[in-house]
Amino acid sequence: MKKLLTSSLLLFSLFANSAFAEEQSSVEALLHQMNDASQQLNYELSYILIKKNSIEPLLYRHARHEEQQLAHLVYLSGPVREVIRRGNEVSYIEPGADPFTIESGKMVAPLMPLLNSDIKKLSQYYDYVRVGRAREAGAAAQVFRVVPKDGLRYSYVLWVDEKSKLPLRADLLDRDGEILEQYRVISYSINDHIATMLSSLDEVQLPAVLSLPKGNIEQTFWQVGWVPSGFTPKDLNRYRMIATEDVVESQMYTDGLFSFSVYVSDRDSNSMKGQLIRQGRRTVHSIVTGDMQVSVVGDIPPATAQRIAQSVKLNKVQQADEGVTP
Repeated sequence: MKKLLTSSLLLFSLFANSAFAEEQSSVEALLHQMNDASQQLNYELSYILIKKNSIEPLLYRHARHEEQQLAHLVYLSGPVREVIRRGNEVSYIEPGADPFTIESGKMVAPLMPLLNSDIKKLSQYYDYVRVGRAREAGAAAQVFRVVPKDGLRYSYVLWVDEKSKLPLRADLLDRDGEILEQYRVISYSINDHIATMLSSLDEVQLPAVLSLPKGNIEQTFWQVGWVPSGFTPKDLNRYRMIATEDVVESQMYTDGLFSFSVYVSDRDSNSMKGQLIRQGRRTVHSIVTGDMQVSVVGDIPPATAQRIAQSVKLNKVQQADEGVTP
């Protein structure tokens, strides 16, 4: 009897794992379709970004013109703010600052989540779970969740239009299921006239591409001992704060969906020992270790930020001044 029960449980486990893998593959295919649609179609999305204490209305237009992606994001309230993409060049126009252009295939702006993401790579660290069907922005949509396998980061619930495959809504959730942010499309259209409209961006006089410096140091006196699986380090930088003259070293990490940065500086009277702040998706956690202050800032849960900060190891007490960017 016990042998029969064990065999039955094994068969059930194999069946459940097979069904989950098939479901994961199905939802992943839908995500790939969403990504393709967002990069190939000529469309316009009017949506709002809802945070705890604010609502930001936005207009995003995208088109393909002569094998080049064109995009234009406009903030619809407050001072004029725009982000313009022409192929691999992205220009930022903001009040109180001179417009500038950088070479990048990604707009740093409040776009609908998971656009231009590496869906296959993300599947190593996130499960894609189908929730069902719903109606959003007047259209039938497939609903699914993007859930971290390790429980150490945030998750998304996405609504994808069944016909166009464009994203219509995205809810950012913390580990307790609380909604931190909502992206909700109010109206949208797919029209080749948008390509004609955006093609005029080629004639707009925008700032020349800035030459961004790479990390100005290769080695440092500290190391991050632990980060969640999939987070990879970017350039390591050292610079001097204008207000305090303090030297700060920093390094950013990203998994392709979320990111955070680690900052290390000398301890002083203003150092925040054990300070933990979360505002929406952004967490700031600072600790003092020896004569140094370590801060973790990014789009990660507080418990994850705490663990990262506590893992930072110092090899020596004093910082070198070489490579300091004023």
